[in-house]
Formats: sequence, C-alpha cells, structure tokens
Amino acid sequence: MKNHAVELVEVGPRDGLQNEAAIVATADKFALIRRAIDYGVRRIEVTSFVNPKKVPQLADAEELVAMLPERDDVTWIGLVLNRRGAERALATGRIDELGAVCVTSDSFGIRNQGQSSDESLAAAMEIVALAKEAGRSGQITIATAFGCPFEGRVATDRVVEMAKRAADAHPREIALADTIGVGVPAQVSEMVGRVREAVGGLPVRVHFHNTRGTGIANVWAAVEAGAATVDASLGGLGGCPFAPGAAGNVATEDVVYMLEKSGVRTGVGLPQVVEAAEWLMGVMGRPLPAMVSRAPAFL
Repeated sequence: MKNHAVELVEVGPRDGLQNEAAIVATADKFALIRRAIDYGVRRIEVTSFVNPKKVPQLADAEELVAMLPERDDVTWIGLVLNRRGAERALATGRIDELGAVCVTSDSFGIRNQGQSSDESLAAAMEIVALAKEAGRSGQITIATAFGCPFEGRVATDRVVEMAKRAADAHPREIALADTIGVGVPAQVSEMVGRVREAVGGLPVRVHFHNTRGTGIANVWAAVEAGAATVDASLGGLGGCPFAPGAAGNVATEDVVYMLEKSGVRTGVGLPQVVEAAEWLMGVMGRPLPAMVSRAPAFL
C-alpha cells in the first residue's frame, strides 16, 4: 500500500446529477453541497459550464455558484470543456479550480465535446493555462481511459502518452476516468502505476463508474498503486449523457467504508455520509445504487 490517506472529491452535484431526466431544484443542489462539507469533503465538483441545451440539468451553473459560501478550506471545482466554458466559470469569481477533460478516442470526443482526441487535449491544456492566468488551479481528466463506448478497449500506451503531454501544462493533477465502467483492477493497477511514472511527480486522481460492478475494486487497486485522490458520488448517482449505458459513479459511502475500514484515512465521517444519502433518496424519490447506505450500520 503506497497511500495511508486519500483525498476524496465529491462529484455528486455535477456528475451525479447531470444524467438525471428530472430537473433537481437549485436549492437541493446547494443542500447537497452543504451536506458534503458537513461530512468532511473539502474538494467538491459543484457543476459544469457546458451548453445548457445539451445538459439541461446543469443550466443553473451560475445561479448555483453564486450561492456557494466563502470557505478558505474548500475547493470549488467547475467542469469545463472549452475556452467558452472556462471563461464562464472564471467570470463567476467563485470557482477555485477548472476541471478540463480530454478523451482518448475521436469517436467519443466528437460526440462529447465536438473535438477529436488530440483537439480535446490541446483544449484541456489551454484551460489549465487560463486558470493559472486568473490565479486559479486547473486539472486535466483523461476520459474513456479504460475503454470507449464506440471504439472499445483503449491501449494503455495511448493513455500514458496523453498523460505525458498533459503534464507539460503543469496541471494540479492528472485524472484517469473510467467513463463507461469497463476497467478491471489489474488494468487499473498497471495504468495508475505507469501514468504516475510518466507524469513527473504530479498526483494521479481516479474516477470510476460501477457499470459492471468493478468500481469499488478498481478504487482499491488505484489506491494500492498510488492514486492520491478518488472521485465519488453520494448514493452512487451518475452517468454520462454521451456514453450509452454508463451507470453511476462509485458511491461516496461505499468508498469511505472500504477505505476507512482498511486503515486508509479519508477525513470523511461515514455516519454523516449515510445520513446525507438517506436525504438524497428523498430528493430523488427512489432508492439509490449505493450499498452501504442501504445496509444495517456496522461499527
């Protein structure tokens, strides 16, 4: 085990909700963010600044961000896909970090952000530069790192090559995203290890979906391989509008349970997460995919 402590990023307000057909009230999104702070998360992906016609759930980005409290101990992350999105996020004056996304395949890149794979990487690097010019931080996520819904398995060499190039922009970190939940632990171990070696000491962050039931095992493999940061979504909500069949993210409560019980500190209180998940079930009006919040308490 390379890490005895791991940072969690709560992505529920953005990736958790973006694929929901029923529009969630801005006030409920804000309540979700406040609850994430209360259970101990200190980096939160609050929204994305994308075309509201394509992702109507997040059309209230500016309104939501204007409600965020002044917190020196919390990093507010806004996902952006291009210069226009970056400019919108920075114009709020409240976003601390731009989350840029590049993709490994041309097929997914054209559908997701209207760019080829190489164009998406160039745009991500430009976004990091814009963030730095504005006195903010920027990170780069390599989406479809473990497989593309249109082109199939992605070669690890391709991901490592993209990570090396992304590192030239000096982002806060490089994230590896299993957008459609096809990765398995052996693949995760190899990829995290090779990317860590390739990016010159930059932290590696991971983002897993549980589409095929391997998400929580992939988190463990990534942490064992030295990933510093793990994305998770309260209740296991999530999905991608542009990736057919992509199911929810790994659940915050499931990740916290596994890591804390294994001696890996997260700084997140499990009882508070479970309470927040029960509240979120009420907001969504249905059971959520997470396991721990539906199981009896076990101390």
